[in-house]
Amino acid sequence: MPRPRLSTLAAACATALATALIGPATGAHAVTADSYSGTLADGATWIADKPEQWNGTLLLFSHGFGPTTAADAPSPAVRQALLDAGYALAGSSYDPNGSMWALDSAERDQFAALSAFRRQVGTPTRVIAVGQSMGGLVNARIARDGAGRVDGALGLCGLVAGGVDLDNYQLDAEYTLATFFDPADADRLVNLASQADGAALAARLTQAVETAQQTPAGRARIALAAAYLNLADWAPGQQPPARDDFAGQEQQQYAWLAQGLLSFIVPARWSVEQSAGGNTSWNKGVDYTGLLHKSAHAKQVEALYRDAGLNLRTDLNRLTRGADVTADPAAVARLKRTSTAGQSLAVPLLDIHTTADQLVPVEQESAFAGRVRRAGDSALLRQAYVARQSHCNFTTAEVVAGLHAVEHRLDTRHWDDSTTAAELQHSADELGLDGAAFTDYRPSRLTGTR
Repeated sequence: MPRPRLSTLAAACATALATALIGPATGAHAVTADSYSGTLADGATWIADKPEQWNGTLLLFSHGFGPTTAADAPSPAVRQALLDAGYALAGSSYDPNGSMWALDSAERDQFAALSAFRRQVGTPTRVIAVGQSMGGLVNARIARDGAGRVDGALGLCGLVAGGVDLDNYQLDAEYTLATFFDPADADRLVNLASQADGAALAARLTQAVETAQQTPAGRARIALAAAYLNLADWAPGQQPPARDDFAGQEQQQYAWLAQGLLSFIVPARWSVEQSAGGNTSWNKGVDYTGLLHKSAHAKQVEALYRDAGLNLRTDLNRLTRGADVTADPAAVARLKRTSTAGQSLAVPLLDIHTTADQLVPVEQESAFAGRVRRAGDSALLRQAYVARQSHCNFTTAEVVAGLHAVEHRLDTRHWDDSTTAAELQHSADELGLDGAAFTDYRPSRLTGTR
């Protein structure tokens, strides 16, 4: 079992997936709201809050990975700020009878919650979908399928590349770590027997990484795995490393791993496999040399291998030769059906992401934008970025400013400059809440897509 330190940090990661790490609730004059709840046909629950002075807009919130409990806002602080501003809120639990990766039911249950709100509470003049983390993927699907039911959408730290890509790039990283540091587990990375089985595997991999960090060769290979994981090189409590400070970049990537990142993502694979009915990731036939060349961290890896006196080509060839994990085709097909988005958009969508997200890498936005572009819907999509570490680590002001940008698009039928970093920062600052750090940023390509 994981040591207490890893368990605590994995729990913190789980909380981050379901709850944004933001500032305190707004002031002493917070408004009250009428609360509603009910049960949907599949057993999912829904909740809603409507302030007395309702402005007519309903925010339909899709929560992230974790317990299937109904939520209607990213956090208590954001909830109160939105109620104070006159917005009504609603959201569902998703089906509570299966996996926490509840993509089979999430979109259906969100639309059902919207229908229940209309019947029991009232008819909104406008509906804006909001989604966070895994709920950002649900939100992107709602933005694709919701014409006539929702008017626009705001995504927060969304897992918008989808479940198949997520499983595959995580497998690439886990396979690299196991190959070099924990060979006994190299054939035990998929088809997990239980969540506890995943937690035990994560603990062994983390211990192996901690040992490897003590040598130059180990650090070079950790950097290689981090490149495949699309792992940010800016860790909490530290300053961003310089572009050519390759050792400093690896040190901060290691900090994410040592602080329990694997203890979240490895057991989560079991939930995805449970939802899909089998293994959904594969690396048979993958060229790990070509994969590294697509990574923004390729120069870092090459430099650390040179410093360690290691032959990078030898290691990459070893990975390519040993890659023999195959997926269950039916499980992959099911995951593609339930857990992808971006083929098209029916309503305007603004996605906001932190630049150093350890759980849902910001590079997912690059993959998503490419798919929207190929569908011919780029005019409906805008993406904005916050210069901060950690998953879903937004301030209340950043969330509300994003919402106002979506409203501007709906009011004017044009994005104009409302989603530039400067305009979003100005909008957030004017709120007088808890600050903002919008920045001009362009994410690199997502490594590990098949």
